[in-house]
Amino acid sequence: MSQKVCMEHVAIVLHDTRIPENIGAAARAAANMGVGQIILSAPRNFDMERVLKVATHSASGLVESMKVYSTLPKALGAFNWIVGTTARLGGTRRVNSSPADLAVELIPISLKNRVAVLFGPEDRGLTNEDLQLCHDLVNIPTAGFSSLNLAQAVMVMCYELFKARTQTPEFDIPRLACRYELENMYEELKDTFARIHYINHENPDHRLDKTRSFLSRYQLRSREVSIIRGLCRQVARYGGKCYQDGVAAGVSSGPKTQETE
Repeated sequence: MSQKVCMEHVAIVLHDTRIPENIGAAARAAANMGVGQIILSAPRNFDMERVLKVATHSASGLVESMKVYSTLPKALGAFNWIVGTTARLGGTRRVNSSPADLAVELIPISLKNRVAVLFGPEDRGLTNEDLQLCHDLVNIPTAGFSSLNLAQAVMVMCYELFKARTQTPEFDIPRLACRYELENMYEELKDTFARIHYINHENPDHRLDKTRSFLSRYQLRSREVSIIRGLCRQVARYGGKCYQDGVAAGVSSGPKTQETE
């Protein structure tokens, strides 16, 4: 028996959108494919009336239940797996999947985890900083002009997710750590790297970006994130103890004085 993506666990996240009608058209596309949720992150010029006009009655329920967040990290906080979409390739933007391949990969993940498919603003797409929050990147190939209308891109991705089928996976992917848990872990790693002088204090994010890229290859669970955070705290305690021991040793020995006759 074949399995498919659990569309109820999939959300389309639209970040920094500029045109309300694009939100409505994207919602209509998502509703047609059975997507469970639309989330807005820092939308500009938001107008519910204009959104609903394009969404039509078929997607009105999805639109009216939308959640709106002021920042992207807040919008993605509760998700266990995040896929970023990008039209620009090369450099640090190493796309790991095509839409069809990605859809198959998400089948076992979506069964017990919340999945977000992230789209950026119409004029420039997602920034490198936005993509740091993603576990995977996907590009929609085109014959020429690489930029698609937002709603078109949403429809392509939702369609591939909807039609994907695979035989029953031989393994089960359990609940993974959510974005909130991962970001807290990265903050502790950043602090620990600074304490042990593993990163350049003038550009601490450079080393952390490489760490993010490395750890994003793995499907970290909450327990594994807790282990990494516990290790960071232990390093901090040990470093503090060594410092205090050094201070105490200096005080006990006292400064050397020259004896006088």
